Amino acid sequence: MTRPDHACPLCHEPGGRIIWQNGQLRVIAANEPAHPGFTRVIWQEHVAEMTDLPLEARNVLMEAVWLVEQAQRKVLQPSKVNLAQFGNMVPHVHWHIIPRWTNDSHYPEAIWAAAPARTPEQAAAWVEQQAEIHAKLPQYRAELHDMLLRSNIGFTPKP
Repeated sequence: MTRPDHACPLCHEPGGRIIWQNGQLRVIAANEPAHPGFTRVIWQEHVAEMTDLPLEARNVLMEAVWLVEQAQRKVLQPSKVNLAQFGNMVPHVHWHIIPRWTNDSHYPEAIWAAAPARTPEQAAAWVEQQAEIHAKLPQYRAELHDMLLRSNIGFTPKP
């Protein structure tokens, strides 16, 4: 594990709206309005790779990822959940948990790919569904927060 890097944004900024955090990790709502429910689990320390973490820490991190997916499936009811771990831009271990719907703007492509062509009717249907999903986001965040608190994933929450 390494010390915080003063040039690293994730060492000094949350990276989004904090849903829950403890001394080891934070769960944030990503600022991705076109992809409602997009959530990240970020390891608090400046650590670049999963294998830089001890086994117990990796297990804690993945338990949080699975709880995010579980909450998304329960409340948001996506067609699929995408999990991704890149860290190419920021050397912080973090996971992207992205709920997907078969009529979302990029389905079946990755959200970072070019969006496939959509008819005006398909685009309108996605806009309508997005509004419904955005309305569920407070419930999702509250449910996820409670699940993480109840999980007792091994560390004391930060005050």
